[in-house]
Formats: sequence, structure tokens, C-alpha cells
Amino acid sequence: MRSAPLARWMLGLLCLYALTLGALAAFAPREFYDQYPFIGSYVRMIPPYNEHLVSDVGGLYLGFAVVLGWAAWQPERRLVLAVCSGFILTEVLHLVFHVTHLDGFSAGDAIGEVGGLAALLLPPAVAIWAVKGDVTRERRSRS
Repeated sequence: MRSAPLARWMLGLLCLYALTLGALAAFAPREFYDQYPFIGSYVRMIPPYNEHLVSDVGGLYLGFAVVLGWAAWQPERRLVLAVCSGFILTEVLHLVFHVTHLDGFSAGDAIGEVGGLAALLLPPAVAIWAVKGDVTRERRSRS
């Protein structure tokens, strides 16, 4: 493995993010809608509020937190690739939605939101890179 500690750090960071976002959306959906991400209250800028949708999103992020935490605890290559690939897909779709729905955002808020969402793609990419070295070793050991 290129760097198990680096993969663990990235996965732990993503787990904390998913746990925080998920818990707030699942257990306090109105507060999540009205205040998240606390520096810009971006979620409420895309109405209407739907408690069911927000709490379901919270549950999904809590599910991601479980698998991300598991991968951080035991960074086996296949598990890391699977959870990071799923997380990247989710976040790319999330980013595309927000990039195409910036009406009513100031330039600073738009940059903050898009930049923050784009930054979420870095930790899973780094974790994938960190475990990628296992593929070569695994192929050599089978030969």
C-alpha cells in the first residue's frame, strides 16, 4: 500500500463529514435546511423545504459514514475503492446540481458553495491513490 495512514486519514475525514452532515439532516432536518453549512445557509436558498427528503438524505449520509468509517478502520483496497467510487459519484452529481442552480447566490456564496463541494472530491481521490499500489503487488503475488 502506498500509504495506509494517508488512506485512513482521508477516509476518517470523509466519515466525520458524512456523520456530521447526516446526523444533522436526519435528526434536525429543519435546522439543516435553514442553517447548513452555517457560514452561508446555502440549503435554504434552493426551496422548497421537504422534511422527508432532508431526513432521507441524512440517513444516506449516515450510511456512508458507517462504510467510510469501516474502510478507515480496515483500509482493504477493494473496500476503499468501492466506498470512494460511490462517494465520488454521489458528490459529482451533487456538485453538478448546485453548479446549475446558483440563481440568487452572490458571487462569493456561489464560489464558496461550488468550491466546498468540489473540495469533497479530493479526499476520496487521495484515498484511492493511497491504496492503488496494492494492485501491482496483488498481481505479482498471483503470478
